[in-house]
Amino acid sequence: MQTYVYKSLRKDNTYVYLRRRDDFEVIPEAVRKPLGELVFVLEFALTGQRKLAQADPVVVRANLAAHGFHLQFPPTLLDPMVDG
Repeated sequence: MQTYVYKSLRKDNTYVYLRRRDDFEVIPEAVRKPLGELVFVLEFALTGQRKLAQADPVVVRANLAAHGFHLQFPPTLLDPMVDG
């Protein structure tokens, strides 16, 4: 699955993964607005063997498939995209 990563300029260490490049419409406005401007930082293939520095690739793939996006927050914050 091709994945596109954007950095929030308003929220430190907060990233948005998208299934389609520049497809910001999949992010609900209530989630999107607090992030401010999003700047493209990376494109990669998210395969089953891919390791990510601060996110569980299984969760990222599931969120991309179900919602079209995944939010990655700083490690000190709870991730609302994960049940628990």
